[in-house]
Amino acid sequence: MNAYDFDETIYDGDSTRDFYFYCVKKFPSVLKFLPYQAFYFALFVFGLITKTQFKEKFYIFFTAVKDIDGAAADFWKSHKSGIKKFYLETKKDDDVIISASPYFLLAPICKNLGIKHLIASDADKLTGKYNGENCWGEEKVKRLKAYDETFEIENFYSDSLSDTPLARLAKKAYIVEGEKLTDWNEYEKTHKKSILKTFLSPEFTAFLIIGCINVLTGVGFSSLFSLFLPANFAFVFGYAVSLTISYFLNTFLAFKEKISFAKYIKFCISYLPNFIIQNIFVVVLYNHLGINKYLVFLLSAILGVPVTFLFLRFFAFAKKEKK
Repeated sequence: MNAYDFDETIYDGDSTRDFYFYCVKKFPSVLKFLPYQAFYFALFVFGLITKTQFKEKFYIFFTAVKDIDGAAADFWKSHKSGIKKFYLETKKDDDVIISASPYFLLAPICKNLGIKHLIASDADKLTGKYNGENCWGEEKVKRLKAYDETFEIENFYSDSLSDTPLARLAKKAYIVEGEKLTDWNEYEKTHKKSILKTFLSPEFTAFLIIGCINVLTGVGFSSLFSLFLPANFAFVFGYAVSLTISYFLNTFLAFKEKISFAKYIKFCISYLPNFIIQNIFVVVLYNHLGINKYLVFLLSAILGVPVTFLFLRFFAFAKKEKK
C-alpha cells in the first residue's frame, strides 16, 4: 500500500486555500470574516492558540456558503487539473490519502480518482468546528492506526517534513516538489542548509534594500497627502502608494517576475501578517508593558522583515516546479 499527503503532494496547491478563494469569488460575503480570521491568525503565530483552534476560526467562512457540498463538487470540476502527473501514473487501487484538509472537501475528488481510503480532518462543513484534532504530524499516525492497524506502507509521499512521523512507518519515503521526488533521508540532510540559503539569497538582500526605499516613500507620500487630508487618511493613502511601488520594485528587482494583478493581490495579502504582528507588538509591549515606543517600533519592524519575506517568497512570488 502507498500513502500520500494531499496538498502540494498529489495536488499542485493547497486545497483549503484554493477553495477559500473560489468561495470568495462565488460568495463574496465570506470576506466579512476576514478581520476575525486575521486576528486569530496572529494569535496562532504567537503560539497563543493551537493550529486546530486557528483552523476552526478560519473555517467560519463555511457558514456563508450555500450548499457547501455542491460548492466543493463544483470547485473540483475546475481544479481537477491540479492533480499531479506523477500520481496519475503511479496510483493504485489500495492507495490511502492522509491529509489535514477537511474530509468533505477532499471526498469528491478522491471519489473521482477512484481513491477508496481517505483519512482527513473532521471539520463540520456547516460550522467549521472540529471533531478531534487537526490531522497533522503525529496525529496522522494515530488516525492511520485507528483506521486500520493492518496497513503497511510501502511508499509514502509528502511535501513537508512535518509528516516525518508517518514517513518513519514506511519502507520508503519521498519528498515531493512539483513533479520531482527526492529520497526523504537525503532531503532531511539538506533542508537546514536550504532554509539558511533562503535568507542569504540575492532576493532577500534586494528585499531589504527595497524595504528601506518603501519606508522613505511611505513617509514621503504620507507627508504629502497630509497637506490636504487628515493624518489618518494621509497615512493610509501613503501606505497604499508605497506598497504599490514596493510591489513593482520587488517584482522587477528582487523576484524577477512578470507583472500580474493576481500577484499584486497576493503581495498585498503577504503584508497582512506583518501589519498584524507590528500592531500586536505595539499593544502588548508599549500600551501594556510601557516599553519605550521607539524600541517597540524597531523590534516589531525587525520581526516583520523575515515573516513578510517568507510570505512573498513562498506565496506571492512562489515558483512552481517545471514539469
